[in-house]
Amino acid sequence: MTDSLRLAQVGAGNVDEAIGLRVRPDQEHLVAPVVKSLAEAYAHGEAAWPRLVLDGDRLVGFLMAFLDIDFAGDGTGRDIRSGLWRLNIAAGEQGRGYGRFAVESVAAEIRRRGGTRMYVTWHPGDDGPEGFYLGLGFRPTGETSGDQTVGVLELG
Repeated sequence: MTDSLRLAQVGAGNVDEAIGLRVRPDQEHLVAPVVKSLAEAYAHGEAAWPRLVLDGDRLVGFLMAFLDIDFAGDGTGRDIRSGLWRLNIAAGEQGRGYGRFAVESVAAEIRRRGGTRMYVTWHPGDDGPEGFYLGLGFRPTGETSGDQTVGVLELG
């Protein structure tokens, strides 16, 4: 990891490169491809926050946050959450701190917007990212979202 890490918006000049980003083949069942994330970002408008992770000018990853969603979906507004929706680090770029940078960047954006908790979901199992998220301080809430474990990080 270098000091030249930054986030960039997805736009006309980089969308093809973004769509071409691939995780390792053994991880493809764990995270949706970037093209699906971009379609969901379009469909979910204000709630989605897609960003490219760049090291200098080199694309190394993609993240998408969700911001201020009604997690319960009951319209009451009692369970508004923000967190990391997707994280795709390019196959040849893993293990260099880019994932940590991405998570910290989403946490910073949530704090900037006044949030105090960050949520994430992950597929359980030995081949999934649970160890990564637990190592960053996320703790399981006891909830599931579909077949995924829900974790929370107190931003304090």
